[in-house]
Amino acid sequence: MGLDGSGYSGLALEKLSLSGATIGDTIVVRSNGIEYSGILMPRAQIGTDPDHIVIKLETGYNIGVRLSSESEVKLARKGKKQKRKAVEEEMVSKEKLPAVSILSTGGTIASKVDYQTGAVNPALSAQDLYDAVPELKSHAKVKAKVLMSIFSEDIHPSNWTKIAKGIVTEIREGANGVIIAHGTDTMGFTAAALAFALQDLPVPVAIVGSQRSSDRPSSDAAMNLIQATDLVGHVDAAEVMVVMHAETDDTYSYAHRGTRVRKSHTSRRDAFQSVNSYPLFKVSSSGIEELASPLLRRDSSRKLKVKPVFDDRVALVRTYPGVKADVIDHLVKQEYKGMVVEGTGLGHAPKALQSSIVAAVESDIVVAMTSQCISGRIDMNVYRTGVELLELGVIGCEDMLTETALVKLMWLLANMKTVEKVRSALPEPIAGEISMRTEMAEYTATPE
Repeated sequence: MGLDGSGYSGLALEKLSLSGATIGDTIVVRSNGIEYSGILMPRAQIGTDPDHIVIKLETGYNIGVRLSSESEVKLARKGKKQKRKAVEEEMVSKEKLPAVSILSTGGTIASKVDYQTGAVNPALSAQDLYDAVPELKSHAKVKAKVLMSIFSEDIHPSNWTKIAKGIVTEIREGANGVIIAHGTDTMGFTAAALAFALQDLPVPVAIVGSQRSSDRPSSDAAMNLIQATDLVGHVDAAEVMVVMHAETDDTYSYAHRGTRVRKSHTSRRDAFQSVNSYPLFKVSSSGIEELASPLLRRDSSRKLKVKPVFDDRVALVRTYPGVKADVIDHLVKQEYKGMVVEGTGLGHAPKALQSSIVAAVESDIVVAMTSQCISGRIDMNVYRTGVELLELGVIGCEDMLTETALVKLMWLLANMKTVEKVRSALPEPIAGEISMRTEMAEYTATPE
């Protein structure tokens, strides 16, 4: 990349042109008696100041240096020009390494800084994963492919269908394990969706992301991806898991069951926590330790069943003091097929909603109940409010996470023939989303 499209103009462009430097080269800048050295980066095209340049220091951080007419810019070293390969490619390494497929959907783990806006945007090529984590070639024979390149907040249930079908293709082509590179914001939803869509998996599937982009020194992208690769390549398990940092240091990761995991912090690297359940595996450089029994063990002869369709006419209604019944009335009018009411405590909702809930049930809308509490299970038989809701036809979801219940209802409505079958299947465990009992000393969902 030269200086065309770099965002530089005016004095900055003049100084850089005289030095012969282009984007990616190492330069030395002397300005106001201070010397700076780093890699020349594109300039953010925000603001109106044309007299500063951006360089990446050895620490990994970017700084802006304001230039004056007396400032000097010298080329120290030309940058290495990488040869870009095809979007889909295999990295062939040692014969005995497992074959692992990495399917990219976007998100921070496969992202770049957009220097036109200063934001972090999804990477457009699977090659970016290789560039960021060259160590992968010593852990597995990796095949990478881009399924989509979107932020996780833009994920739609139809994307879950595409991801599930992509996983099936890789498994049928002989992958020993499959990794989905995904943004963290809705990773729990996608994990639950894949757990329901892919039944009787013969090999493990891991969803992995990063809380901090790979251009930051504190990035968790490389470790998460390497340890997810180790997991799906070697673990004796065959279910959908989420693999992320288990603590703030770079020591080990947890593999969480896909229907039991929640992003519990906005920015910490150990944001993902198992809820009402223990993590399944601890993954570190020294190996893989089993913490809880997986649903299935690895078995390449097992026949995979695929049901990848979801009905997006399902809504989430969170109760709160003053919530209006017309929220539910609107869903009935719009002919929604299901709703998950996230109630208080053991599964309660204000009496003001009851008449609207009756109208919803009579319209064949499946109404499910979960709790706003992070941990524990609902029990709608304890207080009169809960009993009344049960009598109205509301279905209790035991200790299911709200997001898992939402996804499960979408999946059941698309794959069951009658509303009665959906109602019967909702409170029954299918992919480890419900446990028979909740222990007092369960794993906490809050990072310590």
